Amino acid sequence: MKWFCVIAIWSLLASALLVPVGPRALSPIERQILKYVDAHAEEAIAFLQKIVNINSGTMNHPGVGEVGRVFQAELDALGFETRWIPMDSVNRAGHLFGERRGQRGKRLLLIGHLDTVFEKESRFQYFEPDGSAAKGPGVEDMKGGDVVILYALKALDAVGALEDASITIALTGDEEDTGDPLSISRRDLLEAARRSDVALGFEGGVGDITTATVARRGFTGWKLQVTATPGHSSQIFKKEFGSGAIYEAARILNAFYEELRGEEYLTFSPGIILGGTTVEYDAAQSRGTAFGKTNVIPETAVVAGDLRFISDEQRERTKERMRAIVAQNLANTSAEITFEDSSPAMSPTPGNNALLAQLDQVSQDLGYGPVRAVDPGDRGAADISFVARFLDAIDGLGVVGSGAHTVQETVDLTSLPKMTKRAAILMYRLTK
Repeated sequence: MKWFCVIAIWSLLASALLVPVGPRALSPIERQILKYVDAHAEEAIAFLQKIVNINSGTMNHPGVGEVGRVFQAELDALGFETRWIPMDSVNRAGHLFGERRGQRGKRLLLIGHLDTVFEKESRFQYFEPDGSAAKGPGVEDMKGGDVVILYALKALDAVGALEDASITIALTGDEEDTGDPLSISRRDLLEAARRSDVALGFEGGVGDITTATVARRGFTGWKLQVTATPGHSSQIFKKEFGSGAIYEAARILNAFYEELRGEEYLTFSPGIILGGTTVEYDAAQSRGTAFGKTNVIPETAVVAGDLRFISDEQRERTKERMRAIVAQNLANTSAEITFEDSSPAMSPTPGNNALLAQLDQVSQDLGYGPVRAVDPGDRGAADISFVARFLDAIDGLGVVGSGAHTVQETVDLTSLPKMTKRAAILMYRLTK
């Protein structure tokens, strides 16, 4: 059965059993929560500007740590027991965790991240307001979502709703480029998941405020290494020399395209290619150099890329198909492909759809309209994927924006208070 059919069946089940028929009145405490968010809307934007202006590219460890300290002070003031978890052993800055232990309602795990894709060398460094929008590194992915977490908690605290609630906050410092091995870099996140009932992810919403994510694809990196017989370019294609490394790499990539393309939720993208007489590739820095001459048959080639999938089964089946293609070498060439699993898939489940139904009710009660599930094909990997197999999970609860991972990254500032209200009411109801 295709995955979209599975998603459709679970969505219908949620619709039949769980989705309310229309909006209902907010309670007096819920109205107080909304008032707090409105009263502190400008303050939240100023806070977003403050943290965006601190560069926290994944490999800028001091910057990631500085953003973490800003949030740590805020969470301390809200009564959370906080701790900074160094990740020196995996060459990353570390993670900020905060926890309040209680006995009431669901035990929540709130997930965000402190790092961005924009390192200190980037020309894109500062918050730039423009009317109801703002550009800046991480405004949407995902410092805006981190601010939603913080100000939703502030609103709950203002009405006493944090008392006796069990809430863990995980703000990772390497979501954009996870440290290896994952057994270390995601250890604390997985332990927090096992102590929780529900995971709420605050990556940005897709399109507008009426969406959420109940399934998203996983991520595996791959590297193709090709070697061939060198020689004078005038001898290429002869039996004793063959076709060279670059032609072999091209054959393999074209076969991936022709034979694997089109399966639902499956993508495989070569992100960098180097070929010539000698090649040096630095995977950690995603850069490399190549030396070759136009009159020499290239001896080596390297290609690195990613694989996206909706389930473990789809991932493993695709790996085997890619290995089989790689093994069909042109004459006088050899090739090897290796894989490095990073983020697992967040597969759709009935529990995730039940959370979607609860979020839909909140949205309708707030007058925002119904909430629909985002197509998993429109979402990449995220930290929530690591924990989704252990508990019910929903993502996309952060701000709405566009241009993530580009110098055009923009946030719709009007979405900040709306998403904060939606998150705060959802959290209040889950922990009642």
